[in-house]
Amino acid sequence: MYLQKSLFPLLALAHQAYSAYPGVRPICSVENLAHQLSSIDTPLASNATIISAVPVKLNGSYGDPEVFQGLPPMFTTGLPDLCAVQVNVTSSESSSYIFAMFLPSKWNSRFLTVGGGGAGGYINYLDMGVGVHYGFATMSTNNGHHGSPFDVEWTYKSPEKQIDWGWRAIHGSVELGKHLIEGYYSKDIQYSYYSGCSTGGRQGLKEAQISADSFDGMLIGAAAWWTSHQVSWITKVSKDYYPTDDPKSIPTEFFSTIIAQTVLAQCDEADGVKDGIVSSPEKCHPEFSVLSCENPGVNTSACLTALQLEILAKVYADYYVGSEFAHPGLELSLEPGWSQFIFPPDAPISFGLDYLRNAVLEDLDWPLEAYNDSVYEYTKNLVISKDMDADNFDMSPYRDQGGKILMYHGLSDPLIVTRGSSYFYDQVKLATGKSHPITNWFRLFFIPGMMHCLGTVPGVDAPWHINGAGQNWAIGSDVYSVPGFQDPKHDALLALMEWVEGGKAVDQIIATTWHNSTVPSSGVWKQRPLCPYPKSAMYNGVGDVNDAQSWNCE
Repeated sequence: MYLQKSLFPLLALAHQAYSAYPGVRPICSVENLAHQLSSIDTPLASNATIISAVPVKLNGSYGDPEVFQGLPPMFTTGLPDLCAVQVNVTSSESSSYIFAMFLPSKWNSRFLTVGGGGAGGYINYLDMGVGVHYGFATMSTNNGHHGSPFDVEWTYKSPEKQIDWGWRAIHGSVELGKHLIEGYYSKDIQYSYYSGCSTGGRQGLKEAQISADSFDGMLIGAAAWWTSHQVSWITKVSKDYYPTDDPKSIPTEFFSTIIAQTVLAQCDEADGVKDGIVSSPEKCHPEFSVLSCENPGVNTSACLTALQLEILAKVYADYYVGSEFAHPGLELSLEPGWSQFIFPPDAPISFGLDYLRNAVLEDLDWPLEAYNDSVYEYTKNLVISKDMDADNFDMSPYRDQGGKILMYHGLSDPLIVTRGSSYFYDQVKLATGKSHPITNWFRLFFIPGMMHCLGTVPGVDAPWHINGAGQNWAIGSDVYSVPGFQDPKHDALLALMEWVEGGKAVDQIIATTWHNSTVPSSGVWKQRPLCPYPKSAMYNGVGDVNDAQSWNCE
């Protein structure tokens, strides 16, 4: 039953749900969890072992002290009273995965799975910590290996580990985690949710495609759902751009200066207001010829040659192999992030060339110059690519069991191409039939100015925080929801819960940023409504552009 307004505020949700069954407190011990595991009569359970069960007191801390490249410490603080559990599952003769759970003493009868990022083999304790503050029993898996989001070496001649990363670790962790949670509390789970961004977004979509009843609602951010296509496209544009000493290569410093400035100058006002945020890139077709070194009187130290302009056009262009659409090109307004993600200054990003070398071709010396369209064809047609790609667009089984999807993507994402999300949404719409309006169960929201999963470019300073996966990583290890706005108008997870449990569809979400974008105590600076695709926020022409009430979804 939907708890109406007792779901909110957050702390009332956890407290009230727990108060409904004030029974004997569950025992947090390996012995108790092992007993629960032994009562589960499935092949999966027979291949599982309880590694640890650690009581964590109120305001305690838990996580992994190891720091992985590209991540903050996966160590969460300020926790509620809970039991931290680790489980190992043997998935084949050559692979295994670990998943962890936070089981709060004050449980809201709900289950939240959180995803990971990149190729990462880590347990996402930070997002588990966010979810447990709501009262969720939370779970995350290491996806069958140990490493950072940029480490792809583990894929080399390891197909079983790749399958774990592709879907098996999440699927098995969800199935077994649900059994263990219900045994631990001696109570059924009322609702199951998922939250993940990037690879985490792909993991959620893939799980819903292979097991429609795993989740009642999914919060999906910047989903890297098309792995086999993405790694080929990244390698293609890397070949176009590198080496950096080639005359065709664009100097890194131009990304955030003359190119970004040209995009902003020509595209900022496409949404009706000049505010430093490109909100409607689809309405803009900038003329980059203004940057040509052949223009009269040009500053020759801040211009692009004909070869460089050609490369720039290739970066933005969609990738076709013959007449087949292979992958969308980069969106406008994400240029300041190119040097961090898509075009690092020293070498191509690993989730392209190195992935092909290790996971696909199994040739560690394969040169970037060898890439051509036949590599794309080979990669997408590999049997194991079906274990990675979340491209079963007919998600009607998930829809028919009542599932809801709230998807979001930053319009300034320099890693996972924004239009990949609209393409996915449109393909699902086509595949699931006109007689079932997609907006009844699936809504997509674009976030102008937001980069990959979280954050905004300094100087752009766009509202970006909606409590998406990983967004509180930048703020603090004890932070949850949207600081100062713990309600379904601002918090996408709460909005999803209200949709799933109360039937109130999500018509808009208000994004927030602060004067210091990662320090809420610096004070709210900007808020803006996010609108369900294909609508977008349009300025009303009279109000404060930093006030959400000055914008309408049109």
